Amino acid sequence: MEKRDILKNKYYLYMTEFFSGMSVMAVELGASRLLAPYFSSSQIVWTIIIGTIMIAMALGNIWGGRSADKNPNPDKLYIRLIIASIWIAAIPLLGKYIILIISGLLVLTIDHNFLILAAFIACMVIFVFPLFLLGTVTPSLVKYTVDSLNNSGKTVGTLNAFNTIGSIIGTFLPTFVTIPMVGTSITFLIFSGILLLLGVIYFISKKEKAIRCVVAIILFLFCSIFSFSDSFAFWETELVYEGESIYNYLQVKDTDDSVILSTNVLFGVQSIMKKDDSLTGMYYDYALVAPIMAEVTEEEGADILILGMGTGTYAKQCMRYFKNLTVEGVEIDQKITDLSRKYFELPEEVTVTTYDGRAYLQAVDKKYDVIMVDAYQDITIPFQMSSVEFFTMVKEHLKENGVVVVNMNMYSEEEGNINEYLSDTIADVFEYVYMIDVRGFTNRELFATMKPNAEKILKERAGTLWEEELTDLIQKISASIVPYEKGDRILTDDKAPVELLGIKVIDGLIQRELGYYKQLFKEQGFSGILNGM
Repeated sequence: MEKRDILKNKYYLYMTEFFSGMSVMAVELGASRLLAPYFSSSQIVWTIIIGTIMIAMALGNIWGGRSADKNPNPDKLYIRLIIASIWIAAIPLLGKYIILIISGLLVLTIDHNFLILAAFIACMVIFVFPLFLLGTVTPSLVKYTVDSLNNSGKTVGTLNAFNTIGSIIGTFLPTFVTIPMVGTSITFLIFSGILLLLGVIYFISKKEKAIRCVVAIILFLFCSIFSFSDSFAFWETELVYEGESIYNYLQVKDTDDSVILSTNVLFGVQSIMKKDDSLTGMYYDYALVAPIMAEVTEEEGADILILGMGTGTYAKQCMRYFKNLTVEGVEIDQKITDLSRKYFELPEEVTVTTYDGRAYLQAVDKKYDVIMVDAYQDITIPFQMSSVEFFTMVKEHLKENGVVVVNMNMYSEEEGNINEYLSDTIADVFEYVYMIDVRGFTNRELFATMKPNAEKILKERAGTLWEEELTDLIQKISASIVPYEKGDRILTDDKAPVELLGIKVIDGLIQRELGYYKQLFKEQGFSGILNGM
Protein backbone atom coordinates (compact mmCIF):
# COMPACT_ATOMS: atom_id res chain seq x y z
CA MET A 1 0.00 0.00 0.00
CA GLU A 2 1.42 3.36 -1.05
CA LYS A 3 1.42 5.90 1.75
CA ARG A 4 -0.11 9.32 1.09
CA ASP A 5 2.18 12.25 1.98
CA ILE A 6 0.03 13.45 4.88
CA LEU A 7 0.03 9.96 6.38
CA LYS A 8 3.73 9.16 6.15
CA ASN A 9 4.54 9.95 9.79
CA LYS A 10 1.27 8.44 11.09
CA TYR A 11 0.47 11.51 13.21
CA TYR A 12 -2.50 12.41 11.07
CA LEU A 13 -3.86 8.90 11.50
CA TYR A 14 -3.44 9.18 15.25
CA MET A 15 -5.29 12.50 15.21
CA THR A 16 -8.04 10.89 13.15
CA GLU A 17 -8.39 8.18 15.80
CA PHE A 18 -8.38 10.78 18.56
CA PHE A 19 -11.09 12.99 17.07
CA SER A 20 -13.27 10.10 15.92
CA GLY A 21 -13.26 8.69 19.45
CA MET A 22 -14.10 12.13 20.79
CA SER A 23 -16.94 12.55 18.30
CA VAL A 24 -18.50 9.17 19.11
CA MET A 25 -18.87 10.09 22.79
CA ALA A 26 -20.05 13.60 21.98
CA VAL A 27 -22.74 12.21 19.66
CA GLU A 28 -23.79 9.73 22.35
CA LEU A 29 -24.24 12.53 24.88
CA GLY A 30 -25.93 14.68 22.27
CA ALA A 31 -28.31 11.81 21.55
CA SER A 32 -29.41 11.75 25.18
CA ARG A 33 -30.17 15.48 25.08
CA LEU A 34 -32.00 15.21 21.76
CA LEU A 35 -34.20 12.37 22.99
CA ALA A 36 -34.77 13.60 26.57
CA PRO A 37 -37.32 16.33 25.75
CA TYR A 38 -39.49 13.70 24.09
CA PHE A 39 -38.78 10.45 25.98
CA SER A 40 -37.24 11.60 29.31
CA SER A 41 -33.67 11.20 30.52
CA SER A 42 -34.35 7.95 32.32
CA GLN A 43 -31.97 5.03 32.67
CA ILE A 44 -34.08 3.18 30.11
CA VAL A 45 -33.45 5.82 27.47
CA TRP A 46 -29.75 5.86 28.32
CA THR A 47 -29.65 2.07 27.98
CA ILE A 48 -31.27 2.28 24.55
CA ILE A 49 -28.78 4.94 23.43
CA ILE A 50 -25.72 3.04 24.66
CA GLY A 51 -26.96 -0.28 23.29
CA THR A 52 -27.80 1.16 19.89
CA ILE A 53 -24.47 2.93 19.59
CA MET A 54 -22.57 -0.21 20.59
CA ILE A 55 -24.43 -2.16 17.90
CA ALA A 56 -23.51 0.47 15.31
CA MET A 57 -19.88 0.55 16.39
CA ALA A 58 -19.57 -3.24 16.40
CA LEU A 59 -21.00 -3.53 12.90
CA GLY A 60 -18.73 -0.71 11.77
CA ASN A 61 -15.71 -2.46 13.23
CA ILE A 62 -16.50 -5.67 11.35
CA TRP A 63 -17.26 -4.03 8.03
CA GLY A 64 -14.41 -1.55 8.31
CA GLY A 65 -11.86 -4.29 8.92
CA ARG A 66 -13.05 -6.35 5.96
CA SER A 67 -13.17 -3.29 3.72
CA ALA A 68 -9.62 -2.26 4.68
CA ASP A 69 -8.30 -5.75 3.98
CA LYS A 70 -10.00 -5.82 0.58
CA ASN A 71 -9.01 -2.31 -0.48
CA PRO A 72 -6.53 -0.57 1.86
CA ASN A 73 -7.06 2.92 0.50
CA PRO A 74 -7.28 5.75 3.08
CA ASP A 75 -9.40 7.76 0.63
CA LYS A 76 -12.39 5.57 1.45
CA LEU A 77 -12.01 6.17 5.18
CA TYR A 78 -11.90 9.94 4.84
CA ILE A 79 -14.89 9.92 2.48
CA ARG A 80 -16.77 8.00 5.18
CA LEU A 81 -15.73 10.62 7.73
CA ILE A 82 -17.11 13.40 5.53
CA ILE A 83 -20.40 11.53 5.04
CA ALA A 84 -20.67 10.93 8.80
CA SER A 85 -19.97 14.59 9.49
CA ILE A 86 -22.79 15.78 7.19
CA TRP A 87 -25.21 13.27 8.70
CA ILE A 88 -24.35 14.45 12.23
CA ALA A 89 -24.71 18.09 11.16
CA ALA A 90 -28.20 17.31 9.86
CA ILE A 91 -29.35 15.76 13.16
CA PRO A 92 -30.26 19.10 14.83
CA LEU A 93 -32.15 20.11 11.69
CA LEU A 94 -34.11 16.91 11.07
CA GLY A 95 -33.84 14.85 14.26
CA LYS A 96 -36.77 16.40 16.14
CA TYR A 97 -39.10 15.93 13.15
CA ILE A 98 -38.05 12.30 12.77
CA ILE A 99 -38.72 11.70 16.47
CA LEU A 100 -42.20 13.23 16.26
CA ILE A 101 -43.09 11.25 13.12
CA ILE A 102 -41.95 7.99 14.71
CA SER A 103 -43.76 8.81 17.96
CA GLY A 104 -46.95 9.74 16.12
CA LEU A 105 -46.99 6.50 14.13
CA LEU A 106 -46.22 4.28 17.10
CA VAL A 107 -48.66 5.93 19.50
CA LEU A 108 -51.44 5.01 17.07
CA THR A 109 -50.30 1.48 16.31
CA ILE A 110 -48.94 -0.12 19.48
CA ASP A 111 -50.43 -0.74 22.91
CA HIS A 112 -47.40 -1.57 25.02
CA ASN A 113 -43.86 -0.30 25.60
CA PHE A 114 -44.38 2.87 23.59
CA LEU A 115 -41.48 4.74 25.12
CA ILE A 116 -39.01 1.88 24.67
CA LEU A 117 -39.94 1.22 21.05
CA ALA A 118 -40.16 4.88 20.07
CA ALA A 119 -36.79 5.71 21.61
CA PHE A 120 -35.16 2.62 20.10
CA ILE A 121 -36.46 3.20 16.58
CA ALA A 122 -35.57 6.91 16.76
CA CYS A 123 -32.04 5.97 17.82
CA MET A 124 -31.74 3.45 15.02
CA VAL A 125 -32.92 5.86 12.36
CA ILE A 126 -30.99 8.93 13.52
CA PHE A 127 -27.72 7.64 14.96
CA VAL A 128 -26.85 4.15 13.70
CA PHE A 129 -25.59 5.13 10.23
CA PRO A 130 -23.06 7.87 11.19
CA LEU A 131 -21.78 5.84 14.13
CA PHE A 132 -21.51 2.78 11.92
CA LEU A 133 -19.22 4.85 9.69
CA LEU A 134 -17.22 6.04 12.69
CA GLY A 135 -16.95 2.42 13.78
CA THR A 136 -14.90 1.74 10.66
CA VAL A 137 -12.16 4.13 11.74
CA THR A 138 -10.15 1.95 14.13
CA PRO A 139 -9.85 -1.22 11.99
CA SER A 140 -9.05 0.92 8.94
CA LEU A 141 -6.34 2.83 10.79
CA VAL A 142 -4.81 -0.40 12.08
CA LYS A 143 -4.47 -1.53 8.48
CA TYR A 144 -2.88 1.76 7.42
CA THR A 145 -0.46 2.10 10.34
CA VAL A 146 0.87 -1.43 10.93
CA ASP A 147 4.06 -1.83 8.93
CA SER A 148 5.13 -5.21 10.27
CA LEU A 149 4.32 -7.73 12.95
CA ASN A 150 7.33 -6.54 14.92
CA ASN A 151 5.67 -3.26 15.93
CA SER A 152 1.99 -4.15 15.50
CA GLY A 153 1.33 -4.29 19.24
CA LYS A 154 2.83 -0.86 19.84
CA THR A 155 0.98 0.67 16.90
CA VAL A 156 -2.41 -0.78 17.86
CA GLY A 157 -1.83 0.24 21.47
CA THR A 158 -1.05 3.80 20.41
CA LEU A 159 -4.19 3.98 18.29
CA ASN A 160 -6.34 2.67 21.14
CA ALA A 161 -4.74 5.15 23.52
CA PHE A 162 -5.56 8.07 21.21
CA ASN A 163 -9.12 6.76 20.81
CA THR A 164 -9.55 6.38 24.57
CA ILE A 165 -8.15 9.83 25.35
CA GLY A 166 -10.40 11.33 22.69
CA SER A 167 -13.39 9.49 24.15
CA ILE A 168 -12.61 10.81 27.63
CA ILE A 169 -12.45 14.39 26.38
CA GLY A 170 -15.57 13.76 24.29
CA THR A 171 -17.37 12.76 27.47
CA PHE A 172 -16.47 15.76 29.60
CA LEU A 173 -16.38 18.50 26.98
CA PRO A 174 -20.05 18.32 25.89
CA THR A 175 -21.37 17.78 29.42
CA PHE A 176 -19.55 20.60 31.13
CA VAL A 177 -18.72 23.02 28.33
CA THR A 178 -20.49 22.92 24.98
CA ILE A 179 -24.03 21.78 25.90
CA PRO A 180 -24.44 24.19 28.87
CA MET A 181 -22.80 27.07 26.99
CA VAL A 182 -24.10 26.75 23.41
CA GLY A 183 -26.68 23.94 23.48
CA THR A 184 -27.12 20.50 21.97
CA SER A 185 -27.56 21.60 18.36
CA ILE A 186 -24.31 23.54 18.19
CA THR A 187 -22.55 20.71 20.03
CA PHE A 188 -23.51 18.38 17.19
CA LEU A 189 -22.26 20.98 14.71
CA ILE A 190 -18.93 21.43 16.50
CA PHE A 191 -18.03 17.76 16.37
CA SER A 192 -19.46 17.39 12.89
CA GLY A 193 -17.18 20.22 11.83
CA ILE A 194 -14.15 18.47 13.33
CA LEU A 195 -14.84 15.31 11.33
CA LEU A 196 -15.46 17.34 8.19
CA LEU A 197 -12.18 19.20 8.69
CA LEU A 198 -10.27 15.92 9.00
CA GLY A 199 -11.61 14.75 5.67
CA VAL A 200 -11.20 18.06 3.86
CA ILE A 201 -7.59 18.54 5.02
CA TYR A 202 -6.74 15.04 3.85
CA PHE A 203 -8.09 15.60 0.34
CA ILE A 204 -6.64 19.12 0.10
CA SER A 205 -3.21 17.64 0.84
CA LYS A 206 -3.71 15.26 -2.06
CA LYS A 207 -5.33 17.88 -4.30
CA GLU A 208 -8.18 15.49 -5.06
CA LYS A 209 -11.98 15.40 -4.79
CA ALA A 210 -12.28 19.17 -4.54
CA ILE A 211 -15.88 19.16 -5.77
CA ARG A 212 -16.96 16.64 -3.12
CA CYS A 213 -15.29 18.71 -0.43
CA VAL A 214 -16.99 21.90 -1.60
CA VAL A 215 -20.39 20.19 -1.67
CA ALA A 216 -19.79 18.81 1.83
CA ILE A 217 -18.85 22.26 3.14
CA ILE A 218 -21.97 23.80 1.58
CA LEU A 219 -24.19 21.14 3.15
CA PHE A 220 -22.51 21.68 6.51
CA LEU A 221 -23.03 25.44 6.30
CA PHE A 222 -26.68 24.92 5.33
CA CYS A 223 -27.24 22.71 8.40
CA SER A 224 -25.38 25.19 10.58
CA ILE A 225 -27.53 28.10 9.48
CA PHE A 226 -30.90 26.40 9.79
CA SER A 227 -30.39 23.96 12.68
CA PHE A 228 -29.44 25.58 15.92
CA SER A 229 -32.09 28.25 15.97
CA ASP A 230 -34.97 25.80 15.58
CA SER A 231 -36.95 24.96 18.71
CA PHE A 232 -37.50 21.47 20.11
CA ALA A 233 -41.12 22.51 20.53
CA PHE A 234 -41.33 24.32 17.21
CA TRP A 235 -45.13 24.51 17.31
CA GLU A 236 -45.15 26.64 20.47
CA THR A 237 -45.81 30.35 19.94
CA GLU A 238 -45.68 31.70 23.49
CA LEU A 239 -42.18 30.73 24.63
CA VAL A 240 -40.19 33.46 26.36
CA TYR A 241 -37.28 31.15 27.11
CA GLU A 242 -35.95 27.91 25.68
CA GLY A 243 -32.63 26.44 26.68
CA GLU A 244 -30.72 23.63 28.27
CA SER A 245 -28.99 22.91 31.53
CA ILE A 246 -26.79 20.01 32.57
CA TYR A 247 -29.93 18.08 33.55
CA ASN A 248 -32.86 19.35 31.50
CA TYR A 249 -34.30 20.86 28.38
CA LEU A 250 -36.23 23.89 29.64
CA GLN A 251 -38.96 26.06 28.21
CA VAL A 252 -40.86 28.92 29.81
CA LYS A 253 -44.24 29.80 28.33
CA ASP A 254 -45.98 33.11 29.03
CA THR A 255 -49.76 32.92 28.51
CA ASP A 256 -52.51 35.41 29.27
CA ASP A 257 -53.00 34.15 32.82
CA SER A 258 -49.95 32.03 33.66
CA VAL A 259 -46.21 31.53 33.39
CA ILE A 260 -45.37 27.86 32.87
CA LEU A 261 -42.13 25.86 33.07
CA SER A 262 -41.83 22.55 31.22
CA THR A 263 -38.81 20.29 31.24
CA ASN A 264 -39.80 18.24 28.22
CA VAL A 265 -41.96 18.33 25.13
CA LEU A 266 -44.27 15.34 25.32
CA PHE A 267 -45.21 15.44 29.00
CA GLY A 268 -46.92 18.04 31.20
CA VAL A 269 -46.15 21.07 33.30
CA GLN A 270 -43.28 21.17 35.77
CA SER A 271 -44.15 24.47 37.49
CA ILE A 272 -46.73 27.21 37.07
CA MET A 273 -47.37 30.74 38.34
CA LYS A 274 -50.82 32.33 38.12
CA LYS A 275 -50.52 36.01 37.29
CA ASP A 276 -53.46 36.91 39.54
CA ASP A 277 -51.85 35.00 42.43
CA SER A 278 -54.79 32.56 42.58
CA LEU A 279 -54.74 28.84 43.18
CA THR A 280 -53.49 26.79 40.24
CA GLY A 281 -56.10 24.03 40.19
CA MET A 282 -53.22 21.56 40.16
CA TYR A 283 -51.53 19.34 42.72
CA TYR A 284 -49.78 22.26 44.42
CA ASP A 285 -53.18 23.31 45.80
CA TYR A 286 -53.90 19.85 47.17
CA ALA A 287 -50.50 19.80 48.87
CA LEU A 288 -51.66 22.72 51.07
CA VAL A 289 -53.41 20.06 53.13
CA ALA A 290 -50.02 19.13 54.63
CA PRO A 291 -49.46 22.30 56.72
CA ILE A 292 -53.08 22.12 57.92
CA MET A 293 -52.60 18.51 59.05
CA ALA A 294 -49.39 19.60 60.75
CA GLU A 295 -51.43 22.26 62.61
CA VAL A 296 -49.59 25.18 61.08
CA THR A 297 -51.61 28.31 61.86
CA GLU A 298 -51.70 31.81 60.43
CA GLU A 299 -50.05 33.22 63.56
CA GLU A 300 -47.48 30.58 64.39
CA GLY A 301 -44.32 30.03 62.42
CA ALA A 302 -43.29 26.77 60.81
CA ASP A 303 -40.44 25.21 58.85
CA ILE A 304 -41.14 23.79 55.41
CA LEU A 305 -38.73 21.88 53.18
CA ILE A 306 -39.39 21.20 49.49
CA LEU A 307 -37.35 18.47 47.80
CA GLY A 308 -37.69 19.22 44.11
CA MET A 309 -38.23 22.96 44.38
CA GLY A 310 -38.84 23.68 40.70
CA THR A 311 -39.74 27.34 40.29
CA GLY A 312 -41.28 27.57 43.76
CA THR A 313 -45.02 27.28 43.10
CA TYR A 314 -45.66 25.41 46.34
CA ALA A 315 -43.31 27.65 48.31
CA LYS A 316 -45.16 30.79 47.21
CA GLN A 317 -48.55 29.26 47.96
CA CYS A 318 -47.49 28.27 51.47
CA MET A 319 -46.15 31.76 52.11
CA ARG A 320 -49.37 33.31 50.87
CA TYR A 321 -51.73 31.30 53.07
CA PHE A 322 -49.53 30.74 56.13
CA LYS A 323 -47.54 33.43 57.91
CA ASN A 324 -44.12 33.44 59.55
CA LEU A 325 -42.88 30.50 57.54
CA THR A 326 -39.32 29.53 56.89
CA VAL A 327 -39.31 27.85 53.49
CA GLU A 328 -36.28 26.02 52.16
CA GLY A 329 -35.97 24.33 48.81
CA VAL A 330 -33.63 21.78 47.29
CA GLU A 331 -33.31 21.76 43.51
CA ILE A 332 -30.64 19.82 41.66
CA ASP A 333 -30.81 22.04 38.57
CA GLN A 334 -29.35 25.48 39.20
CA LYS A 335 -30.74 26.75 35.90
CA ILE A 336 -34.30 26.10 37.11
CA THR A 337 -33.57 28.13 40.24
CA ASP A 338 -32.26 30.97 38.07
CA LEU A 339 -35.46 30.87 36.00
CA SER A 340 -37.56 30.89 39.17
CA ARG A 341 -36.05 34.24 40.17
CA LYS A 342 -36.32 35.76 36.71
CA TYR A 343 -39.73 34.60 35.49
CA PHE A 344 -41.63 33.18 38.49
CA GLU A 345 -41.09 35.83 41.17
CA LEU A 346 -39.65 33.47 43.76
CA PRO A 347 -38.91 35.63 46.83
CA GLU A 348 -35.29 36.06 47.79
CA GLU A 349 -36.05 35.01 51.37
CA VAL A 350 -36.76 31.49 50.09
CA THR A 351 -33.41 29.77 50.18
CA VAL A 352 -32.72 27.19 47.50
CA THR A 353 -29.83 24.73 47.71
CA THR A 354 -28.53 23.18 44.50
CA TYR A 355 -28.21 19.57 45.57
CA ASP A 356 -29.73 16.12 45.38
CA GLY A 357 -32.69 15.82 47.76
CA ARG A 358 -31.50 12.70 49.57
CA ALA A 359 -27.93 13.94 49.85
CA TYR A 360 -29.29 17.14 51.37
CA LEU A 361 -31.14 15.24 54.08
CA GLN A 362 -27.95 13.35 54.86
CA ALA A 363 -26.09 16.63 55.29
CA VAL A 364 -28.50 18.50 57.62
CA ASP A 365 -29.90 17.83 61.07
CA LYS A 366 -32.82 20.27 61.01
CA LYS A 367 -36.39 19.05 61.54
CA TYR A 368 -39.40 20.41 59.66
CA ASP A 369 -43.14 20.73 60.10
CA VAL A 370 -43.77 19.85 56.46
CA ILE A 371 -41.57 18.13 53.89
CA MET A 372 -42.78 18.01 50.32
CA VAL A 373 -41.26 15.43 47.95
CA ASP A 374 -41.80 16.65 44.40
CA ALA A 375 -38.92 15.02 42.58
CA TYR A 376 -40.80 12.67 40.25
CA GLN A 377 -41.04 13.74 36.60
CA ASP A 378 -42.83 11.39 34.16
CA ILE A 379 -40.84 8.12 34.40
CA THR A 380 -37.70 9.90 35.56
CA ILE A 381 -38.08 8.90 39.18
CA PRO A 382 -34.83 9.01 41.15
CA PHE A 383 -34.76 5.52 42.64
CA GLN A 384 -32.76 6.79 45.60
CA MET A 385 -35.73 9.02 46.48
CA SER A 386 -38.32 6.26 46.24
CA SER A 387 -37.06 3.68 48.70
CA VAL A 388 -37.78 2.70 52.29
CA GLU A 389 -34.37 4.01 53.25
CA PHE A 390 -35.14 7.42 51.79
CA PHE A 391 -38.52 7.81 53.46
CA THR A 392 -37.02 6.67 56.75
CA MET A 393 -34.60 9.56 56.40
CA VAL A 394 -37.53 11.91 55.65
CA LYS A 395 -39.31 10.74 58.81
CA GLU A 396 -36.20 11.44 60.88
CA HIS A 397 -36.28 15.06 59.65
CA LEU A 398 -39.92 15.66 60.64
CA LYS A 399 -41.01 17.25 63.88
CA GLU A 400 -43.31 15.28 66.18
CA ASN A 401 -46.47 16.49 64.44
CA GLY A 402 -44.81 16.79 61.04
CA VAL A 403 -46.35 15.71 57.74
CA VAL A 404 -44.74 14.66 54.48
CA VAL A 405 -46.60 15.19 51.21
CA VAL A 406 -45.51 13.25 48.12
CA ASN A 407 -46.59 14.15 44.60
CA MET A 408 -47.01 11.08 42.40
CA ASN A 409 -47.62 12.29 38.89
CA MET A 410 -48.79 9.20 37.00
CA TYR A 411 -52.22 7.93 37.94
CA SER A 412 -53.09 4.33 37.09
CA GLU A 413 -55.77 1.83 38.04
CA GLU A 414 -53.70 -1.16 36.95
CA GLU A 415 -52.81 -3.68 39.64
CA GLY A 416 -49.25 -3.26 40.86
CA ASN A 417 -48.67 0.19 39.35
CA ILE A 418 -45.89 2.57 40.36
CA ASN A 419 -48.17 4.56 42.68
CA GLU A 420 -49.03 1.42 44.66
CA TYR A 421 -45.33 0.63 45.06
CA LEU A 422 -44.55 4.15 46.24
CA SER A 423 -47.59 4.22 48.54
CA ASP A 424 -46.79 0.83 50.10
CA THR A 425 -43.20 1.93 50.61
CA ILE A 426 -44.26 5.12 52.36
CA ALA A 427 -46.84 3.24 54.44
CA ASP A 428 -44.08 0.88 55.55
CA VAL A 429 -42.34 3.84 57.18
CA PHE A 430 -45.24 6.01 58.37
CA GLU A 431 -48.09 4.76 60.52
CA TYR A 432 -50.78 6.99 59.00
CA VAL A 433 -51.03 7.57 55.24
CA TYR A 434 -53.79 9.34 53.30
CA MET A 435 -54.31 9.83 49.59
CA ILE A 436 -56.34 11.87 47.13
CA ASP A 437 -56.35 12.05 43.34
CA VAL A 438 -56.07 15.49 41.75
CA ARG A 439 -59.23 16.14 39.77
CA GLY A 440 -58.60 16.53 36.03
CA PHE A 441 -54.94 15.50 36.22
CA THR A 442 -52.88 12.33 36.50
CA ASN A 443 -51.43 13.29 39.91
CA ARG A 444 -52.06 11.57 43.21
CA GLU A 445 -51.10 13.25 46.48
CA LEU A 446 -50.01 11.19 49.46
CA PHE A 447 -49.86 12.56 53.00
CA ALA A 448 -47.93 10.62 55.63
CA THR A 449 -47.41 11.27 59.32
CA MET A 450 -46.91 9.60 62.69
CA LYS A 451 -49.71 11.56 64.40
CA PRO A 452 -52.94 9.54 64.80
CA ASN A 453 -55.43 12.41 64.47
CA ALA A 454 -54.21 14.11 61.27
CA GLU A 455 -57.38 13.36 59.28
CA LYS A 456 -59.58 14.53 62.17
CA ILE A 457 -57.64 17.79 62.44
CA LEU A 458 -58.05 18.37 58.70
CA LYS A 459 -61.80 17.92 58.80
CA GLU A 460 -62.14 20.12 61.89
CA ARG A 461 -60.08 22.95 60.41
CA ALA A 462 -61.50 22.70 56.88
CA GLY A 463 -64.26 25.22 57.56
CA THR A 464 -62.34 27.58 59.80
CA LEU A 465 -59.55 28.82 57.59
CA TRP A 466 -58.81 32.50 57.09
CA GLU A 467 -58.96 32.59 53.25
CA GLU A 468 -62.25 31.90 51.47
CA GLU A 469 -60.58 30.43 48.39
CA LEU A 470 -58.45 28.15 50.56
CA THR A 471 -61.44 27.19 52.71
CA ASP A 472 -63.49 26.04 49.72
CA LEU A 473 -60.60 23.96 48.41
CA ILE A 474 -59.75 22.29 51.72
CA GLN A 475 -63.38 21.45 52.39
CA LYS A 476 -63.59 19.62 49.07
CA ILE A 477 -60.33 17.79 49.73
CA SER A 478 -61.25 16.84 53.30
CA ALA A 479 -64.45 15.26 52.01
CA SER A 480 -62.54 13.15 49.46
CA ILE A 481 -59.28 12.22 51.16
CA VAL A 482 -59.10 8.58 52.25
CA PRO A 483 -56.73 6.47 54.36
CA TYR A 484 -54.37 4.31 52.36
CA GLU A 485 -54.47 0.60 52.98
CA LYS A 486 -50.93 -0.71 53.06
CA GLY A 487 -49.79 -3.52 50.77
CA ASP A 488 -46.52 -5.40 50.46
CA ARG A 489 -44.99 -3.76 47.39
CA ILE A 490 -41.86 -2.27 48.91
CA LEU A 491 -39.10 -0.37 47.11
CA THR A 492 -35.60 -0.49 48.57
CA ASP A 493 -32.21 0.92 47.67
CA ASP A 494 -31.32 -2.55 46.43
CA LYS A 495 -34.46 -3.10 44.34
CA ALA A 496 -36.47 -0.19 42.95
CA PRO A 497 -37.56 -0.83 39.32
CA VAL A 498 -39.32 2.54 39.18
CA GLU A 499 -38.72 3.22 35.50
CA LEU A 500 -40.10 -0.08 34.24
CA LEU A 501 -43.13 0.48 36.44
CA GLY A 502 -43.47 3.99 35.05
CA ILE A 503 -43.48 2.72 31.47
CA LYS A 504 -46.54 0.59 32.23
CA VAL A 505 -48.37 3.66 33.51
CA ILE A 506 -47.45 5.67 30.40
CA ASP A 507 -48.85 2.88 28.22
CA GLY A 508 -52.08 3.02 30.19
CA LEU A 509 -52.27 6.80 29.91
CA ILE A 510 -51.82 6.61 26.14
CA GLN A 511 -54.52 3.98 25.89
CA ARG A 512 -56.93 6.06 27.94
CA GLU A 513 -56.24 9.41 26.32
CA LEU A 514 -55.83 8.28 22.70
CA GLY A 515 -57.98 5.17 22.59
CA TYR A 516 -60.59 6.84 20.37
CA TYR A 517 -58.02 7.95 17.78
CA LYS A 518 -56.21 4.61 17.88
CA GLN A 519 -59.47 2.88 17.03
CA LEU A 520 -60.16 5.32 14.20
CA PHE A 521 -56.70 4.67 12.81
CA LYS A 522 -57.18 0.90 12.90
CA GLU A 523 -60.55 1.16 11.12
CA GLN A 524 -60.03 4.06 8.70
CA GLY A 525 -56.32 4.92 8.64
CA PHE A 526 -55.06 8.50 8.58
CA SER A 527 -58.23 9.76 6.90
CA GLY A 528 -60.20 8.62 9.93
CA ILE A 529 -57.86 10.54 12.24
CA LEU A 530 -58.23 13.72 10.19
CA ASN A 531 -62.00 13.40 10.02
CA GLY A 532 -62.22 12.71 13.75
CA MET A 533 -60.37 15.86 14.79
